[in-house]
Amino acid sequence: MGEMVQKNHNATEQLLTTIEEGVLVLTINRPERRNALSPEIYTALHHALNDAIDDPAVGAIVLTGTGTAFSAGGDVARMAGATEEPLSFEQKIERLRTRTRISELLHTMDKPTIAMIRGPAVGAGLSLAMACDMRFSDTSARLGTAFLNVGLSGDFGGHYFLPKLVGMAKARELYLTTPILDAAASLQIGLLNQVVEPEALEPLVLSIARKLANGPRTAIAYMKQNLNQALDATLPEMLDSESWRHIRCTETADHKEATQAYIEKRAPRFKR
Repeated sequence: MGEMVQKNHNATEQLLTTIEEGVLVLTINRPERRNALSPEIYTALHHALNDAIDDPAVGAIVLTGTGTAFSAGGDVARMAGATEEPLSFEQKIERLRTRTRISELLHTMDKPTIAMIRGPAVGAGLSLAMACDMRFSDTSARLGTAFLNVGLSGDFGGHYFLPKLVGMAKARELYLTTPILDAAASLQIGLLNQVVEPEALEPLVLSIARKLANGPRTAIAYMKQNLNQALDATLPEMLDSESWRHIRCTETADHKEATQAYIEKRAPRFKR
């Protein structure tokens, strides 16, 4: 195992960050509130993801929660006790849009992002999980939109991600009837990539993340760009982009090392 590096973004204990073997693990740390999201967590997550974009020590990101919950979403108790803020309607929109940049970064950054889910991932917590490239859970996972339960329409990109994962008809059902799905049901409709027993979750996720972090990073970045572009591109546009990125990869040291390793029947050794 490589040396673990502990980082502290935005000087908050509500988001724990570690880097080991190229994997940045971001752990939402409010177990007493089932890891409900707070202003401090929004800021810290935003900073941590921004920092990771250009950090060569980071090759993959895992988002998870402390204890028995991924995230219960927005802090309903804080909402209920909130006093009227001295902000205009437009300022409140701007603040929320800044916070939702977290989902945008998880989805669009060139480095792979993985949600490691235990227990509830609901509301904005589910939206953040869906923004990641992959979602792995143990059998305790419980997923739901939950916004209508507190009289809200929903945020953090859930309406963008959910129809693409489960189809529009199912997405409408999940938003409008607000069921809480167990791990098996979530896996069946494509909301999760894999479900394992609790003791197997962290080893599985970290193994996948380490492999990605130590893989051919240019090819991985371009593959993620291709997949994101394919959500809206025409076939000719996609073929143009695939061709450019594919040929660019043939010029990289990673490609040359991978092909040589294949010939020599050994594992490739990619340089950073």
